[in-house]
Amino acid sequence: MIKVLGIETSCDETAVAIVTDDRRILSNQIFSQIEEHAKYGGVVPEVASRSHMQNLDSLIDLALDESGVSLNELDAIAVTAGPGLIGGVIVGVMYAKAIAASLGKPIIAVNHLEGHALTARLTENIGFPFLLLLVSGGHTQFLAVKNVGEYLHLGTTIDDAVGEAFDKTAKMLGLAYPGGPLIEEKAKLGDSTRFKFPIPMANVDNCDLSFSGLKTSVLRAVELLEDKRDEQNIRDIAASFQKSVTEVLAIKTEKAMRKFVQIHDQLPKNFVISGGVASNAAIRSKLMEVCVNNGFNFYAPPMKLCTDNGAMIAWAGIERYRLGFVDKLDFQPKSRWEL
Repeated sequence: MIKVLGIETSCDETAVAIVTDDRRILSNQIFSQIEEHAKYGGVVPEVASRSHMQNLDSLIDLALDESGVSLNELDAIAVTAGPGLIGGVIVGVMYAKAIAASLGKPIIAVNHLEGHALTARLTENIGFPFLLLLVSGGHTQFLAVKNVGEYLHLGTTIDDAVGEAFDKTAKMLGLAYPGGPLIEEKAKLGDSTRFKFPIPMANVDNCDLSFSGLKTSVLRAVELLEDKRDEQNIRDIAASFQKSVTEVLAIKTEKAMRKFVQIHDQLPKNFVISGGVASNAAIRSKLMEVCVNNGFNFYAPPMKLCTDNGAMIAWAGIERYRLGFVDKLDFQPKSRWEL
C-alpha cells in the first residue's frame, strides 16, 4: 500500500493530508486563514506566508497522529509547487524538501490545478478521459483530461476567474471576505429576475468565458441604488448575479461537451466540476441538469474537497508516483504554471 503525505500552501489555507493508493484519506488537516485576511478584504501574501510557517509543523504532527502513520512509513512526499502566491508556495516546498531529504523519500512536485483536476478520481474512481470544468478563485477553464499530465485546453476565461468575480461582487455589496459563500447565501432569498445582468459571451461559438463585463454591470447597478445597505437590494443583486454566472457556465458547458464528444466519441461520457466554486449548490444543480440533457455523467468532489486541501495534493502525488513521475530535490517553485 502506498502512503503519501500531501502539503498545500498555495494561498490562504495551510493543509496537510495523508492518503493511500486505495483511496483512503487517513488524515486531512486544514487551517483556514480567513480570519487573518478578512480585515483586509482579501488575501495578503505576506500574512499568508507567515501563517503557513507558523502552522505547518503542528498540522503535519496532527496528520501523522490521526493517521497512525510515522514519517518513516511514508512512501513519498507530495507538495504544491505552483501556481499560487509564491511566498506561500516556497514555504510548503521547503518543508517538503526538508522532510524528503532527511528521510531519503521521493518528492513529487504537484501542479495545484492538477490536484483539483484529479480529485474526482480519489472520490469516484472515474477513468480517463473526462471533461473537466475547473472553477476557482484564480482559474476558470474547460479541459479534456486525457491522463495524468495530459490535458487538452478547450476554453478558459479571457479575464477574471469566476471565483474572483464572486468575491469582487461581494465586496461591491459590502459583504465580508470570502465573498463567494455569502453571495450564495444572499441569493437564496433574492429575486433573480429583478436585475437584467448580461450573460457574457453566450453567443460566441467557443468555450471561452468572460466575467469582467458582468462585474461592471453589477457595479453600475449598485451605484444606482438609493439604499445600498438595504438587505433586499443586496439579496436581489446577489441572486441576479449568480443567475447570470450559472447560465453562462451552463451554456459554455454544453459547447465544451460537444467539443469533447468530437474528440472522444466513446462511452461513458463523464463531466467533472472541481475547484472552490464547485461547492456552489445552484451551479452544481444547473450543471447536473445540463449533464442529464446531454448524456453525461455528473461528478463533483465532496464540498470539503472542493476548496484547497492536502488530500488532493497527496492523491495527485500518488497518481504521479505510480507512473514514475518523481522529481529531483532542486525543482523550483512557480507562481505561474499552466497544466
